[in-house]
Amino acid sequence: MNEIDFRSDTVTKPTPGMLDAMMSAKVGDDVFGEDETVNALEEKLAHLFNTESAMFCPSGTMSNQIAIKCFTQPMDEVICDQTAHVYRYEGGGIAYNSLASVRLLYGERGILTSALIEPEINANNIHYPNSSLVVLENTVNKGGGKCYYLTDIEPIYKLCAQKGIKLHLDGARIFNALVATGDKAAAYGKYFDGISVCLSKGLGAPIGSVFLASKETIKKARKIRKVLGGGMRQAGFLAAAGIYALDHHINRLTDDHAHAKVIANALAKSNFVSSVMPVETNIVLFDIAKGLNAESIVKQLAQKGILCSTTSTQTIRFVTHLDVSPSMIDQTIQTISNLHL
Repeated sequence: MNEIDFRSDTVTKPTPGMLDAMMSAKVGDDVFGEDETVNALEEKLAHLFNTESAMFCPSGTMSNQIAIKCFTQPMDEVICDQTAHVYRYEGGGIAYNSLASVRLLYGERGILTSALIEPEINANNIHYPNSSLVVLENTVNKGGGKCYYLTDIEPIYKLCAQKGIKLHLDGARIFNALVATGDKAAAYGKYFDGISVCLSKGLGAPIGSVFLASKETIKKARKIRKVLGGGMRQAGFLAAAGIYALDHHINRLTDDHAHAKVIANALAKSNFVSSVMPVETNIVLFDIAKGLNAESIVKQLAQKGILCSTTSTQTIRFVTHLDVSPSMIDQTIQTISNLHL
């Protein structure tokens, strides 16, 4: 039985064209700044998002944690949504790496607004940590792939500028957001002090994220990356996959979004589903009917060749990606339709 893997968009394998690009990459020692393919990737993304500089990292977690370290001091406070990846899924790194506390907000499906943020900015008082950084996530993983539009971001940017607070974007699925909203990547550079762009999710590269910021910030970030063990050598083989993904895999994200909507429609008709979160991009989150157990349903689907995951005792997640074909979607819909609990 061939399995169809919806557990995450991180499970993709390099395409033949991507493998060819990797194998023919020109490489050097990136710690010395001599890997021309890494340099090309960094320049490409900095230009795309209209930032001064960029730095290739092994993972989105490292990219985000380096950003937080660059933009905070010990005893500072980071403001983010309570669902944020930097808070929930990065191993307590904000406390461990940056010695900063976290102020958690409750946005609608993880989307923050200036009205939510402003009252939570601490006054200059010796009893309070210094509010120094706001982190947004686009798309919001725990929000079912919900997107920020630039019109949502601009008021937050203006508030942060007024208050002297840095603004960082965890752009784990930023290209999914750009495809869904029609916004332009180049507009992001003026709003954010730092941007983390993941290459190994919807874009299908095997590894890597890039931290975008000013030249001064990236100079500091390179030292932090080295301390964290992220200074790679002939990393151009990996960077080549990222360049290929940027050149070939952005526009096709519309297919993933369409597939996610088809799955959501099928789930909404199923007797074991109580509700499906509205789908904007490639993530489908749905709650199961009362009295059922999400883990049990995931196991039953796995027995039928459909791999997915739980996000709580009552919630299941499907994530579409480039390794899922239309015929696989048809098979998935049929399996969902035949599953009666």
